Amino acid sequence: MERADVAAPAIEVFSDFYRQLEGGATGLVREADVDPLFDVDRAADVESDAQAQRDAAAVTAVIKLNGGLGTSMGMDRAKTLLPVRADLTFLDVIARQVQQVRRDHDVSLPLLFMHSFRTRDDSLAALAAHEGLEVDGLPLDFLQNREPKLRADDLTPVTWDADPSLEWCPPGHGDLYTALLVSGVLERLVDAGYRYATVSNADNLGAAPDPAMMAWFASTGAPYAAEVCRRTPADVKGGHLVVRRSDGRLVLRETAQTADEDAERAADLTVHPFFHTNNLWFDLPRLLETLRSSNGVLGLPLIRNEKTVDPTDPTSPKVVQIESAMGAAVEVFDGATAIEVDRSRFLPVKTTNDLMLLRSDVYGLGDDARLRATVDPRPLVDLDRRFFTTIADFDARVPHVPSLSGASSLTVRGDWRFERDVVVVGDARLDDEGTARSVPAGTRLG
Repeated sequence: MERADVAAPAIEVFSDFYRQLEGGATGLVREADVDPLFDVDRAADVESDAQAQRDAAAVTAVIKLNGGLGTSMGMDRAKTLLPVRADLTFLDVIARQVQQVRRDHDVSLPLLFMHSFRTRDDSLAALAAHEGLEVDGLPLDFLQNREPKLRADDLTPVTWDADPSLEWCPPGHGDLYTALLVSGVLERLVDAGYRYATVSNADNLGAAPDPAMMAWFASTGAPYAAEVCRRTPADVKGGHLVVRRSDGRLVLRETAQTADEDAERAADLTVHPFFHTNNLWFDLPRLLETLRSSNGVLGLPLIRNEKTVDPTDPTSPKVVQIESAMGAAVEVFDGATAIEVDRSRFLPVKTTNDLMLLRSDVYGLGDDARLRATVDPRPLVDLDRRFFTTIADFDARVPHVPSLSGASSLTVRGDWRFERDVVVVGDARLDDEGTARSVPAGTRLG
């Protein structure tokens, strides 16, 4: 890591995790050690006037995590370069959302992206089309750190001559805090007078910058806050907040930190009613003070992630990637809190199922660049993974997204292509007929 010019605090964070790994740490958060989270304030009940919103927006920065490649959809570049509405990409929509708040409230509202070494160049090139996006004195982005993948058998750094770049990996989005520190961006934000940051994944266009939410966070005086949503049967996976019995602190438990014997109870909506959206807020000066006092090591819980060195080759050597979750910082700060938000603030695109919904008439894009659902509840889309998993396969079979605003569900089994003006109503299903088929133009399904 030193030879690769990784910053000293990032090396110290990795070293701390490595010592835990050597000691047999699993990072598991056991059900017997926690209580469910129930009492959460609701964003829908929060009130603030225009002046409070403007005052908060004037000292808030927007940070988007844009380090992930769309590998699960067969991509080798940033997922956010995909078009979501007509000719607008994720990055275009984010840029428009920020610029609209700037105009409406006469604030600078810095926008910063945390990139990985694989997503930076293409993303910055795409963002260059948005004139005036960068705020004077601040960069538009900063880089996530990197660390070596470790052989699963002996925890030594893996060697992979076929593609040496695959010997490295990002440290998970928990690296956000270290990356903000070592890049100098955190100090520059604080010196420029910014007090708060709102952070979310760049593939979640629901997490638009919201001055009402900014006013709420400013009013709490909290050092840190997490946005949570009510779980549905579709949300059995993913992280959720729990209360640690030993000290009453909020703790984030990710799926990878759930013991097998606790999985059923952890997925029970009546026991753990909220999930973590990965939208979060923090006080910038207090974060800087905390990081300086701890030499950049927040002490986030370890996540041990086992993969293969080449994610496309299951026969390549098994490796351990040391990761952490940015939401785990909720347990670091005294007085950290949570707020329940509407489902509209959680619209991540992880699969082509999600992408079909986002591109359909289930969502409308307003003049303020916010995506809003046109129907409630939103339909469930389940596409055959054999034919629709990669973006290339999806675009070839869905050149024209069907109307889904009247649908309850769409299930596709087999190799189907959608022609123009297909309308889905109610519950619709296409079965596998053993050969490639097309849904003719103007068809009504369901």
